[in-house]
Amino acid sequence: MGKFWTGRFEGYSFNLFKKDLLSGTIVGIVAIPLAMSFAIASGVKPEYGIYTAIIAGILISLLGGSKYQIGGPTGAFVPILLGVVIAYGYENLLIAGLMAGVMLVLMGIFKLGALIKYIPRPVTIGFTAGIAVIIFTGQIGNFFGLTGMKSHEYFIDNIREIAMHFNTISFYSVIIALICLTVQLLTPKILPKVPGALVGIVVSSIIAALFFSGQVATIGSTYGAIPSTLPEFQIPEITLEKIYLLLGPAFVIAMLGGIESLLSAVVADGMTNSKHNSNKELVGQGIANIVTPFFGGIPATGAIARTATNIKSGAVSPMSGVIHGVVVLLTLLVFAPFAVHIPLASLAPVLMIVAWNMSERKHFAHIMKLKSGDSLVLAITFLLTVFTSLTNAVVVGLLLAVVLFAKRMSDMLVVTKVLPDHEEPNGKVLPHVVKPTHDCPQVSIYTIEGPLFFGAAQTFEQSILSSINYRPNVLILRMGKVPFIDTTGEEYFRNIVRDFKGQGGIILVTGVSDRLKTILDQNGLSKEIGEGNFYNHTGDAINRAIGCLNRNVCLGCKHFAFRECVELSSTKIS
Repeated sequence: MGKFWTGRFEGYSFNLFKKDLLSGTIVGIVAIPLAMSFAIASGVKPEYGIYTAIIAGILISLLGGSKYQIGGPTGAFVPILLGVVIAYGYENLLIAGLMAGVMLVLMGIFKLGALIKYIPRPVTIGFTAGIAVIIFTGQIGNFFGLTGMKSHEYFIDNIREIAMHFNTISFYSVIIALICLTVQLLTPKILPKVPGALVGIVVSSIIAALFFSGQVATIGSTYGAIPSTLPEFQIPEITLEKIYLLLGPAFVIAMLGGIESLLSAVVADGMTNSKHNSNKELVGQGIANIVTPFFGGIPATGAIARTATNIKSGAVSPMSGVIHGVVVLLTLLVFAPFAVHIPLASLAPVLMIVAWNMSERKHFAHIMKLKSGDSLVLAITFLLTVFTSLTNAVVVGLLLAVVLFAKRMSDMLVVTKVLPDHEEPNGKVLPHVVKPTHDCPQVSIYTIEGPLFFGAAQTFEQSILSSINYRPNVLILRMGKVPFIDTTGEEYFRNIVRDFKGQGGIILVTGVSDRLKTILDQNGLSKEIGEGNFYNHTGDAINRAIGCLNRNVCLGCKHFAFRECVELSSTKIS
């Protein structure tokens, strides 16, 4: 137990608690409107968002791997959760969230937290921007007070729904939405430490209640009263059939939850010069998502904006996150009856600004301007997120990124024919020395630079075989700059070895690193090449090659590729 608290509450004092109390209170107030907004946007009742902020918020802070992480419902989950609710219903969303929690715990136990660094930036920016577009457009109906609309799983269907019902526009709703938007944008300029979203909702709700009572849709008129009681414990009905049905959605929730929470932890590290424990963070997120569904809560993850607010407000330990959950709980118990008067048109601009802030627009524009492979990965991930699903987007984005990476790596492989430069004092081997009139017909030397993997192996084989069609006696391969070889590279290398040795030639390999030599030993290539044919230095291999020359071929040769050639070309074997 002592190990658990090490580094998290070590040396904790009342003065530090006061800092956490302030930051926790501020971030708790920020979380309340967001929790309700994200729940409504996800197709569930607003109180379920509040329950998530309370339970998941406290557990993520206590059990996670970041001292500053604030957990709860987030915008990133909105399109996925809405899709699950539409396709399977709210009850099954709870089961999918619980399954996702188990997956996250397993990911943490098996130390998969470090894998986050292998997800390319264009993929994360692409799906984040896509999610932002879905959230923004999903609030157009509430912003304009459109009625009779149905929520759909796909973006195109939702846009069509907006177009079909735009004639039901309510100017009262537009006025309330614009008031909330204006107040939300002005508050940070006038009162920097006051949450703009909260002030915007309060002001616009009061104006709506005083002047437009009954004219605009509210939380109460749409979802009924929010109970001002603690969430009740309930066990979802879990069956093997449901588990099988929900494996896909649960996996997507777990993956996005893991990515989002670890990205948030990385942001927190950057702001505080601290270091989070990624695997512990996944376990904490997992436990929170296992417990929350038993109280009706929706899936949660680390919230980047709330975590940043927490740090800026002076948080010093996970206690701040616990206090944030307690503040949300007290607000639920005291102010729940007033929440029914909040117009949906007031929540719309809050979510629209969340979407605008999470859109990564500057990074998006920067990568697109590069017009590179990364631009293509970004554009395809973004478009697939918006028009199909996040699952398709991430899978295709990652596959495309891998293919482009393989292409770049294969371009790094350089195979050049070299010979000693006699003008250099140490006779260094260089490519510019090789000319049609200066190239030994019996010894070919190649420098290979770069990884011999599936993307470059064929290039390697073709470069060597096409250049040794004139059948030299000895092939020297300088492999000091080959960092690794995979099974495909191994197969092509074996083809070269067998082809060359089949013609009676000798292969000498120089400069091989210990790591590469171990791989060659394991796959049997060392044995096929011949253990005595490996040299540390190219000079030693050349000396061996000179001893293997056919002297009769050397007679009269004017190439003089090696220093010994002057003597060999003029000395007849008796």
